[in-house]
Amino acid sequence: MRDPRDELAERIAGEVALSADPGATLRKWREEFDVAQSTLADELDVSASVVSDYESGRRDNPGVGFLRRVVEALLAVDERRGGDRVRQHARVVSAGFDQDVVHDLREYAATVPLTRFYRTIDAEAVVPGRADTIAGHTVINSVEAITRLSSEEFYRLYGQSTNRALVFTDITRGESPLVALRVVTPTPSAVVLHGITREELWEHAPALATADGVSLALTRLPLESLLEALREFE
Repeated sequence: MRDPRDELAERIAGEVALSADPGATLRKWREEFDVAQSTLADELDVSASVVSDYESGRRDNPGVGFLRRVVEALLAVDERRGGDRVRQHARVVSAGFDQDVVHDLREYAATVPLTRFYRTIDAEAVVPGRADTIAGHTVINSVEAITRLSSEEFYRLYGQSTNRALVFTDITRGESPLVALRVVTPTPSAVVLHGITREELWEHAPALATADGVSLALTRLPLESLLEALREFE
């Protein structure tokens, strides 16, 4: 079995190298590791403006040597903090779900404003959360997930990052997924309940989402149209 650290390093480097916007992808991974520009700059022994210039595109695409140093710096910071990002990658690297449980799971090349995500899927925001961007989404059949998945399998729904939107389909009131999320930590950045109106929403849902710092939204876009709209974030 390959070392998860090496696999994650290759994933980061590959995404940046192949991205149409390497700077944005570099920024996405830095944010995924919750590393400030100044912290990364210190790790690389460069000024923060150098990191900013690469991320903004003011400098040419980072070369292989600089990219390797960035990846190693991010992993080094993570290891000093306990290695959470590498462990998360190890848990999900071989994750696989039946199509009737997970309709779609993907990571983004760069973080996406939550407002844009909601607009794309015609979602109505109910309560705001702590995060204003996401780095991926998972579209889940709530009944199948809650009845069939173990807590560890449920955690794998987060893909490569908990900074994502979990979109739950087959919803009646939204009670079950919100309660389930309370026992699976950490929480996602956003929860979208599919197929119900605000009037049909469980009355305690906004309070639970607020308590957990999770953005909550609703969409009634037909499932196939929703999945088609989400292809925008490939």
